[in-house]
Amino acid sequence: MIKLQQVSLQRGPKVLLEKTNLDIYPQHKIAIIGPNGCGKSSLFALFQGQLQTDDGSLTLPKTWQVVSVAQQIDNMQRPAIEYVIDGDTQLRAIEKEIAQTPDDSGQRLAELHDALEQAGAYDVQSRAASILNGLGFTEDKHYSPVSDFSGGWQMRLNLARALLCPSDLLLLDEPTNHLDLDAVIWLENWLQQYKGTLVLISHDQAFIDSTVSQIVSFEHQQLVSYTGDYSSYEKQKAMRLSLAASEYDKQQKKRQHLESFITRFKAKASKAKQAQSRVKQLEKMQELMPVHQASEFSFEFPPPDKLPNPLIGMENTQVGYGETVILKDIALNLVPGSRIGLLGRNGAGKSTLVKLLAGELSPLSGEYHLSAGLDVGYFAQHQVDSLDMQATALLHIQRLDNKVTEQSIRDFLGGFGFHGDRAVEPVAPMSGGEKARLVLAMLVYQKPNLLLLDEPTNHLDIEVRQALNYALQTYQGAIVLVSHDRFLLEAVCDDFYLVDDGKVEPFGGDLQDYRKWMLQGSKQTKSSQVVNEDKAQNSQLDRKAQKRLEAEFRQSIKPLKNQLQSAEKQMQTLNEKLAECETALAEPDIYAAENKAKLTQVLKQQAESKSALEIVEMDWMQAAEDIEAAEQTFKQQLA
Repeated sequence: MIKLQQVSLQRGPKVLLEKTNLDIYPQHKIAIIGPNGCGKSSLFALFQGQLQTDDGSLTLPKTWQVVSVAQQIDNMQRPAIEYVIDGDTQLRAIEKEIAQTPDDSGQRLAELHDALEQAGAYDVQSRAASILNGLGFTEDKHYSPVSDFSGGWQMRLNLARALLCPSDLLLLDEPTNHLDLDAVIWLENWLQQYKGTLVLISHDQAFIDSTVSQIVSFEHQQLVSYTGDYSSYEKQKAMRLSLAASEYDKQQKKRQHLESFITRFKAKASKAKQAQSRVKQLEKMQELMPVHQASEFSFEFPPPDKLPNPLIGMENTQVGYGETVILKDIALNLVPGSRIGLLGRNGAGKSTLVKLLAGELSPLSGEYHLSAGLDVGYFAQHQVDSLDMQATALLHIQRLDNKVTEQSIRDFLGGFGFHGDRAVEPVAPMSGGEKARLVLAMLVYQKPNLLLLDEPTNHLDIEVRQALNYALQTYQGAIVLVSHDRFLLEAVCDDFYLVDDGKVEPFGGDLQDYRKWMLQGSKQTKSSQVVNEDKAQNSQLDRKAQKRLEAEFRQSIKPLKNQLQSAEKQMQTLNEKLAECETALAEPDIYAAENKAKLTQVLKQQAESKSALEIVEMDWMQAAEDIEAAEQTFKQQLA
């Protein structure tokens, strides 16, 4: 296990940790949280041996292989898939030694080839390809040189290297920053299956909830551990803070804002799953306000000067690049109050649609009407890159409004975390999060009536995300949002549109439905295929005869269905037992000497449950395959 005892850590004059303790147990998955600059990345550097404690001790098993995501690219001409495999340095070292060993060294070559097999060399290509596919690389890009990819995609390649490499401790620092929603969902599933110890830094609440079972929070130079996911942490902290009566009055204004939205959308929630999800998120935000009340970030969107209706209208619109059509037959009407989230696989055209709305692309054909009073506020990564690096935050706002007083600008910037001298320091040395906050501040200041937000939460910590979330609730204009942050999507959006197969169409489900759609393939397409097959079968068979055959078939596979259901119940029971074991093992007291018998019993139950679960899962898979084979045979007979 990893053990910090009375650790103190200081960077320059700033004390990050002071005599703090922390235990991280093998195979546990934890998230490190805290505001930017509190010391999360420095803690990672401690784990990697890049920093030493100023006081106290850090113990980490010497045999553990520690893997993290590199921040640089070391070979720009290497094919992408080979670059990813290079991350497994042990495998590459064995390959190199085999190449250098003489052919007449039979015994040594045999040993090396055995080591190569143990290192997973014979399926490494398929494993690397699977990871690349999951992170959004199409197969035709697997052998493109690394230099062909942009900086964000190169970071995905470095993430792929870390995932491919065998590890006992996996350190991931903001792994979702350069990913879209589909890649985030894939990464969640991968990490849920990961067998080692995971330590994660992330500001994505939904991602944290799906991947970890323990939270470690930086609080007043101490590391405070909470059992459970991020939602559990918020509830535990909210209960404690809500006891402070002095905070009550400060919360009432925001509560009233949210209450009006909750009331407004409860009626709609009976008709749309998206609205139901939003009501839950708004109620959760209201419940957890005490956790974020002390945040230094607080701002709101002032009412736009004009609110024409509609803002943008389009019918049978096509958009693309040059003569290449990316999206066709778009029908979309944006009015004040529209809150639309765009869903779709990487490369499907979400950013193309946003660029059309932002005026960076012109429609190729169809009707496209812009209101004379349209005022677009566009947040995207290139806005961050286009900041004047020598100018200050104060000067950026002054350039937007040269009539306002300096004190008014300072008061405004304070809500975005630019206090005192930070407001008059140049942009160049600012962190990515600070630059993103400045772009956000400029956006808010200009009072747009249409907000286009393309991955707005990249580089923003949890407190800034919460402040943005609250501000968007009372925004009076229209919002179009592309984000991998599901918490923000669910809390902000009333409607989802799916960008897929060159079309933009309303998506009837919520984000859980989209997750299923993404992981299993388009259910709509599969359903239409089934319907077409059924129609063809009906034309070939007498209806009564077909019903009789279908009844006989259902009866014949009933034992397999029963077997499948039985396995599912057993899997649920075993997973619950494993969860109980994980909860017990997360309690530090169980590792005390007097609880040795209890620890032994829990570990035994965990091992037995895992073993039993593997057997039941095999039974379930076999039954599922038998049912699928029987259905295929039955369909062929009907045809």
